[in-house]
Amino acid sequence: MLYVVIGFVLILFGVQSFFRRGQGLAGAQQGRSAIIGSLLGSPAVGVLLILAGLGFLASTSFVLVAADKVGHLKRVYLAADLPPGRIIALPGEKGPQAEILGPGFHFRPLLNVLYDVEERNVVQIPEGYYGQITTLDGAPMPEGMFIAPVIADDKLATMLEAQAYIEQGGFRGPQETVLKPGSYRLNQYLFDVRIDQETMATIIPTGQVGVVKSNVQQPGLNCREEMVRVSQAQHDAEALSVPLVPRGCIGLWKDPLLPGAYYLNRHAYDVTLVDTRVQTWEYKGGYTRRFIDLSLDQQGNLNQVERSVNVPKPDAAVDIAVFVKVEGWDIPQELRAVAQVSPENAPIVAGSVGGVDQIEHRILTPLIRSIVRNVAGSSIRIPVKEGDTIVGYETRPTRVIDFIENRESIEETIEAQIKTEARKAGVEIKEVRLGEPAIPPEILLGRQRQQLADQLGEAYKRETEAQKQRIETEQAKATANEQPRLVESQIAVKVAEQKEAERAALGRAERKYLEEIAQGQSAQANVLGQDRVAMLQALEKVLGSLERQPQLVELMGKLVPNTVVTGSGFEGAAAILGDAIGKSQPTSP
Repeated sequence: MLYVVIGFVLILFGVQSFFRRGQGLAGAQQGRSAIIGSLLGSPAVGVLLILAGLGFLASTSFVLVAADKVGHLKRVYLAADLPPGRIIALPGEKGPQAEILGPGFHFRPLLNVLYDVEERNVVQIPEGYYGQITTLDGAPMPEGMFIAPVIADDKLATMLEAQAYIEQGGFRGPQETVLKPGSYRLNQYLFDVRIDQETMATIIPTGQVGVVKSNVQQPGLNCREEMVRVSQAQHDAEALSVPLVPRGCIGLWKDPLLPGAYYLNRHAYDVTLVDTRVQTWEYKGGYTRRFIDLSLDQQGNLNQVERSVNVPKPDAAVDIAVFVKVEGWDIPQELRAVAQVSPENAPIVAGSVGGVDQIEHRILTPLIRSIVRNVAGSSIRIPVKEGDTIVGYETRPTRVIDFIENRESIEETIEAQIKTEARKAGVEIKEVRLGEPAIPPEILLGRQRQQLADQLGEAYKRETEAQKQRIETEQAKATANEQPRLVESQIAVKVAEQKEAERAALGRAERKYLEEIAQGQSAQANVLGQDRVAMLQALEKVLGSLERQPQLVELMGKLVPNTVVTGSGFEGAAAILGDAIGKSQPTSP
């Protein structure tokens, strides 16, 4: 304002000086005053004063807006007052102006005099967030409406201009419309944009869906509420059912949001995440397990020692183990259930009980505990077998030992009942598996003793077999060591047998030979006479002896000197015998 006053004063003096055309001051004014007056009366000085005044006025008529700023104007002078209830001024009105100045140089006469100029930062919406808008001016919100309806995308750019927003009937107050990530040059006198942790985008991860409860309704939609049951049990009157509405209506939307990023105003929409992946819920720990250990000392005496172990609930478990009462015993039974909520059932489940945590604690856990206790405390259907072949089924009261021997039958019974009941709640049970039950050790003591006796008997049997095998091994080893002698004995036996067979054959041959000789001698006796035959036989024997022992010939020569024998051996003996035979034969007449 001071610059304006100075500028106008300088211009006034300049005009006066220019039109005085060098005239001095009147009368008695002389000296220095005369000099000053002569200078002020100079046209050149007048021009300079006018230019200086215009410079002062020009300095109040422009503004330079930075590239990352937005110029905001407040009209102070020479304008009409704002209508009552209005905050943002239209052209010609005092107050915060609807008009904003973009980056760069702006010239307007007396701009800095008529307006207060303020620079504000450009609105930046980072990735993963949205800008929540509240307008400070506009038409009053209709009755029953707490948030202004969403602005269509094709009109959003226009409606973000303050003058257009006010002139086209934009509502004052919270806006359903949000600003998506990006940069916006907004009139921040009209639009208040909030960005914080509560304006993060709604992210639906893979394997989950978002169930939307809307507090607003889009114009022009036919919104009719409909009772919907879970898909697996649509005709079961006991199945869960909740009222659902089409997307865009007030209420719980029938169609959930699929995985992705959504910029939903949390004042208008409440999104519940429901995990549609296969979930494993475990019920473990929370009890004390007792044991009776059996052992044998060096003398073979059976000793038993009792001990106990505290089994805590793991952090990942949904709840502690299920306690069942069977035959008067309280037995902790661990259990694992595999379940899934289908996307089409997610709105019904969320509308009935809430998210996954509520499903675990309000549906599945009470259901499992109730069914397991009922099955354990009632009857069980078990197969009747002959060997490995199932020949029928038997239904009888459940026994403690069935949790070991017939666990599969108990699992099947529990799983069948849980599946039926869980479908009514919109949860699909894939399988149920029982863990190792904490059966009281007194019940298992007899079985453990029997198993120990069986193991000892088996060990004794194996030891006996080992001793027998050892003896056979030693015998085989001794036999192997005596194998050479055994082979020699076997060979000697076979040689003896061979000699015996040979002698028998020789005897038979000799007997045959003698029989042939006897037959020949008999025939010879018949021809020559008995005495002649005897002589021939004697001669053969003598000749044989002489052939084997030729020295007998010389001895016979000494005994019979009348006969001169020349030669030796068989020829001499033959001559002597021939002579003897000749002498013994009678002379023929």
